[in-house]
Order: sequence, then C-alpha cells, then structure tokens
Amino acid sequence: MTLETVSIKNHGNVALITFNRPEVRNAFNAKMTEDILDALVSVKEDQNIRAIVLTGEGLSFSAGADLSSRDNKWADTEEALVKGYLPSLKEIMEMPKPIISAVNGAAAGIGSAYAMACDLTVMSEDAYILQAFSNIGLIPDGGANWFLTNTVGYKLAYQIAIEGERISATRCLELGLVNKVVSSESLLDEALSWAERLSSRSSQSLKLTKQIMRKALDSSYDDIYDLEAKTQNTLIGSEDNIEGVSAFMEKRKPNFK
Repeated sequence: MTLETVSIKNHGNVALITFNRPEVRNAFNAKMTEDILDALVSVKEDQNIRAIVLTGEGLSFSAGADLSSRDNKWADTEEALVKGYLPSLKEIMEMPKPIISAVNGAAAGIGSAYAMACDLTVMSEDAYILQAFSNIGLIPDGGANWFLTNTVGYKLAYQIAIEGERISATRCLELGLVNKVVSSESLLDEALSWAERLSSRSSQSLKLTKQIMRKALDSSYDDIYDLEAKTQNTLIGSEDNIEGVSAFMEKRKPNFK
C-alpha cells in the first residue's frame, strides 16, 4: 500500500492517521480520498489496533476540497461526493474501533465532515469548524447537514450553515460538537492518551455500543430497546464479560483480549 497524502503511525494499540498535505492545509484532492480510505481499511483489519486518532499535519486539520487540484478523476461534483468521499466517511462511521478526531486549526467544508464523522473529538483551543458554502452559493456537503442537525438541532444547524462563520473550539464545546478543548501544544498527546485508555477497554463493548448508538439516530425507542436486549443476551457469559466481573470482584483492572 502506497500512501502519498496520508500517513499511518502506530502507538502501541493506537493508530495515528494523519492527513499529510500541509502545503495546502490538508485540502482534499482525489488522491487523498483514495489514501484515507486505504488507511482506514488497513487499521480496521489490523488486529493489534484497538483505537484510532485522525488529525492533520501542520496548521490545519483539513481546509476542505482543494479547488486548485488538477487530479480530479470524477465527472462531476455528485460523483466526487458519492464515489470519492462517501466510502471513507462511511468507513469511519462503521469502523468497529473508536475513532477520535484531533482537530488542529481549520476543519472546513468536507474537512469538517471528517471531523464530525468520528466518534469523539478533541479540538485545540485555536481550532474551528467552518461551513463557508453559502459564501459561494453552495450547500454544506459530506453529510455535514446531517451531522450538524443531529448534534445541535435544526435552528442552530441552519444558522451555522447559512451564516458561514467560524465556529470556535469553545463554541463547539458548548454546542456538543466536540468532547474536549485543549491547548495546541497538548492536542496530539491528549488525543493519543485518550485513545490509549479506550484501547484497554472491552473491544466488544466499544464496537457494539457504537453500532447501536449510530442506529439510534434514526430508530425508535422500542427498536433500540429490543436491539439492546438481544445484544446484551449474546454478551452475557462472554470472555470479556467474565473477565470484567472477575476483575471487579478481585478489585483489579480487567485484562480484555
């Protein structure tokens, strides 16, 4: 696997995936849509990896689509969104391992969609999310309308979309768009440390909780309750369940496989 615009570095059981086009603030060209998909599939299949951090090299997480790129392989914007970006965004959302986005600088346009698609988010205090589409007569894409509406509600989501202003890290924290805001210097350390702590927890609990909560976004209470009951029934008596109960009784940390 040859990655030109994305890098992977393992930190124990944690994989750090980095957008790596700092000269254009990690704006997406066609190659980067391919590379991020390959990187995500690679860490998903790596049995040693139990948690993932996604960040950007240099001054930004991602400035969005690279409008100056000459490597566009798609016939039109719809094809680029459906065939270029969607597969990797879905890979993030359906990943059986938790993914933390560590947002440095700008997460703009499609870049913000990748940040919001992750399960958890840490932002540096000088970072921001930007939906500038209305400034050029377009609409948010990459699923940003869905992410924003499901997180902050319709009125605030619509305001964010149409005003096209920077949403600061502090405001993102207030709105529930991110989990933590830290200093720029400690961003990566904090994200990796958090991912490391998650990697020691039960992988089946993390995976199945993620699956059910994602499904809960467009399901009824009764449907989710039924799914919880069925899932819990399969987990009772599992190796992780037995180890967790034993560790609790013995007053020690569990050693999940």
